[in-house]
Amino acid sequence: MDAISRLMACPPEAVFRVLEDGWLYPTWVVGASRMRDVDDDWPAVGARIHHSVGVWPALIDDTTSVTEWDAPRHARFRARGWPMGEAFVQLDVKPRGAGCVVRIAEDAVRGPGAIVPKFLRQAGIRFRNRETLARLAYLAEGGAG
Repeated sequence: MDAISRLMACPPEAVFRVLEDGWLYPTWVVGASRMRDVDDDWPAVGARIHHSVGVWPALIDDTTSVTEWDAPRHARFRARGWPMGEAFVQLDVKPRGAGCVVRIAEDAVRGPGAIVPKFLRQAGIRFRNRETLARLAYLAEGGAG
């Protein structure tokens, strides 16, 4: 998985406060348009958030689940958006001075997205995840979560 990073002006705990609030998911994940539900045990491993992707009226309802959780350092998710497919998304956060560096890596693992040549797939993912990290920074630096 290719990764991109962003320096954020907040501690790692602030980033994880945003990730811990499943209802904030569509505010920082590019493509997610609304939340339908958040499991009571979110962000425990196996817990899911129920979201929609796309633009009305072409919305796809699906889920994202936690596969690894080690706050405030590491989180891994399985994001679903069928019929487009599934992806693994990994976030790693390291302190840097008064702030932190957030690294996101993502790749399609099932469905039509996984058969797109990797160089094309990763180019699109990198473009989208630059904005995802910018949105996450606005929330974490602003005290959301």
